[in-house]
Amino acid sequence: MRVNVFRAGVEISQIINEAKSDGAAPMDNNYHFSRIAHRYRDLRTTDLEPITFIARELSDLPWVEAADVGCGAGRYDLLLHEHLGERLHLTCADANSAMLNALDRYLKGNGVRNFKTINASAENLPLPDDALDCMFSFNSVHHFSLRRFLEESARILKKGGYLFIYTRLQQQNERNIWGQYFHNFSRKESRLYGLSTFVEALIATPGLRAKSVEHFKYRRISDLDRLVEQARANHYSTFGLYQPEELEEAILGFRRNIECYFEDIHRVQWYDENVLFVIRKED
Repeated sequence: MRVNVFRAGVEISQIINEAKSDGAAPMDNNYHFSRIAHRYRDLRTTDLEPITFIARELSDLPWVEAADVGCGAGRYDLLLHEHLGERLHLTCADANSAMLNALDRYLKGNGVRNFKTINASAENLPLPDDALDCMFSFNSVHHFSLRRFLEESARILKKGGYLFIYTRLQQQNERNIWGQYFHNFSRKESRLYGLSTFVEALIATPGLRAKSVEHFKYRRISDLDRLVEQARANHYSTFGLYQPEELEEAILGFRRNIECYFEDIHRVQWYDENVLFVIRKED
C-alpha cells in the first residue's frame, strides 16, 4: 500500500551466543554493525516496493550516476541494479568497513561489477560538487545528522538531481509489533526522526525541495520464536541499547504479550510502515 501525503536463512543462534559471550554493555553502532555484517541481509526484511517506485521515477534518465549512503551489506543495492540495469553506476558509502566488505562480496557474487565502495560518514562524503544524478539512503538516515546529510546531498547532487530517503518515522515505530509489545522499544529508539523534523530540515537546506512523501504499509507474518531470535540477534540496532539482563526480561514480557494478544503464535500478523522522501535539487 502506498499513499502520497503531500507534494513539494541466518544462523541466528551463533549471533546470540556471540552477544552473550562478550557480556557487553549497550553497543555502539560500529561494534554492532561489524558483528552482524556477514548476516545482516538475513536478519532484516528487504522491501521491493520503494525500489520499483524509484525505478519508475528515474525511467527517463539514460544514465544514473548515484550513491547509496549508509549502504550496509548491499541488500538494496542489488535490487537497484536489477531494476535500473547497466545504466546505474553506483558508489556505495558506509562508515563501517565490515559492511562494505560484505557488500563487495555480495554484489560481485551476484554478477554486479559497475559499483565502487567508499568508507566514509554520511556527513563528510569524499565526492565532488554537482557530481551525481541521484542519492539514496535506505533505513539508515536515523544514524546520520539529518541537517548535515542534507547539506552534503545538496552539494553533491547535480541540478535537478534526486535524493531518495527510505526510513521509518518515530510514529511508525511506535505502531509496529516491537513498539506495541516489546517493553521500552519506542523509548529506547530515540534516534528516529519525526515527519515535522524532516520538513523543517528540508526547509532549512538551501537548494533542496520536497517533491513528495510516499507512505508504504506492509503486512508481516512471523513465528514468535523467530521474532524472539531476531531480538536476541539485534536485527534492529535498537536491541543493542538494552543491557543483557534487561533485554532478556523484555523478551519474556514480549512472549507473554504475543501469547496474550495473538491467537496463533506461529502466524503472528502485524503491519510495518515506512516512508520514502522524494527530494530534488533545484535547477
